[in-house]
Amino acid sequence: MSEYTERLLTSPSRKNQSDRLRLVWLIIIPLIAILFQVYVPRFVSFLSYLELPLLITVHFALGRRGPIASVFYGMSIGLVQDSLSHQPIGMFGIVKTLVGYFAASVSQRFDVENPIVTFILSFFFYFFHQFFYWVLARALLGEAMIFDPQQTLLFGLLNAAVALPLFHILDKLKVAA
Repeated sequence: MSEYTERLLTSPSRKNQSDRLRLVWLIIIPLIAILFQVYVPRFVSFLSYLELPLLITVHFALGRRGPIASVFYGMSIGLVQDSLSHQPIGMFGIVKTLVGYFAASVSQRFDVENPIVTFILSFFFYFFHQFFYWVLARALLGEAMIFDPQQTLLFGLLNAAVALPLFHILDKLKVAA
């Protein structure tokens, strides 16, 4: 057999394995992050600051660099998070859609492979997420939520610190795919 026929024979098995790992990347990992967000703070209250679905959305948008795909990915993660939490349906969906779009747009302008840039963007998008959630809750629902900038800045720094090793692990999973 020639090299060309060997590639033709071995190509479909690699493609099937790659498709399965892509399915894990697109569905299973965000679902684990959402379940973590919904259930873990009930048992370990000091982890309630951690916004893993947001970090997964930001990682996807920064890595994909496509605003359209990131909008749909953020929307999907947000709506699933809404359906599993006690929040009104659509609030996280709207906010994560905005985060996905802006993160993908920003990733086209900056070198997102740099850890410092990744840290700053993770921090910024956490603050962006919390601020727009507050705006939407006040404007759409008429809720008198309190927006504490100091607490949001602190939790943003903590989420950005978690984002660096998380993004590294997720990148390793993508390379394995």
